[in-house]
Amino acid sequence: MEKMSCELPLHNYPKISELEELRSTYIANCVFNSFLSYTAIMLNIVTIHAIRKTSSLPKTLKTLLLSLAISDVGVGLLSQPFYTSLLVKWLQQNNPDCKAYMMFTVIITVFSTASFFGVVAVSVDRFLAIHLHLRYQELVTYKRVVAVVITIWALSVIFPLMLLWMPFNVHLVITFIIGLLSLLLTTVIYFRLYLTVRRLRNQIQVQQAVQTGEMGSFVSLMKSAVGTFYVFLVFFVCYLPYITSLVALEINGRSFSLEIFWLYSWTVVYLNSSLNPVIYCWKMRHIRHAIIDILRNMPLFRNRATH
Repeated sequence: MEKMSCELPLHNYPKISELEELRSTYIANCVFNSFLSYTAIMLNIVTIHAIRKTSSLPKTLKTLLLSLAISDVGVGLLSQPFYTSLLVKWLQQNNPDCKAYMMFTVIITVFSTASFFGVVAVSVDRFLAIHLHLRYQELVTYKRVVAVVITIWALSVIFPLMLLWMPFNVHLVITFIIGLLSLLLTTVIYFRLYLTVRRLRNQIQVQQAVQTGEMGSFVSLMKSAVGTFYVFLVFFVCYLPYITSLVALEINGRSFSLEIFWLYSWTVVYLNSSLNPVIYCWKMRHIRHAIIDILRNMPLFRNRATH
């Protein structure tokens, strides 16, 4: 393990000699991550409870959203505190060893992989719900979705552990290929959903569906698809700075401004876990109502209401 762990790109991590230059960056990121860790845990716990209480959501979609929210709780509970501890060690001029960096890499990869494939799975689910329509419940069963979620989490644990016996560069290439193919798949899915919406809006059948009640079902499906699109979009935006900084570090080498950008990019990645519950509340009406009901029943809000 020691040999493989030292094959990590440690040159990307800050050096003790850069303490004075990066002190304010370390402190700012410590503050941001301490706050975001709390919001990621609390907001996602409330969201998990709200999703479980929302009976109007399809059981399949509910299962996928719960898996995504659990991965976000893991980010706030484990990944962010670990990153904050690294920042504190750098501030104390205590450079972590290879094992610490390996553990950090494994933890963040587990939850980021689960989040990424969770977003892809939710996107595929909404695509199938719209295109299969009546056949959706027949083909996309609860048991199959549970099997998909178990597979996602199994792969999310196995994939980072492959670093223990696989060279980092090979692991990076595999990550890049899988990530690129998944992003292309998700992009194609939402593009096709966009075309479907445009086509159906221009068809006479849609106007006739208003009388049969099918239009309400269609609108509900489209709203859920739009909500999951925002989840995908925010995920992509939050991870883009980190990916950009890695590419820039490999091409241009280390620099003071790039090092600052790289450190903040980690915080932006973690920000994603706090934004997902906001998107659910903003774009998914049934989850929003469930969250409002939960907040109203909390002792703090109940006491304010009585005064």
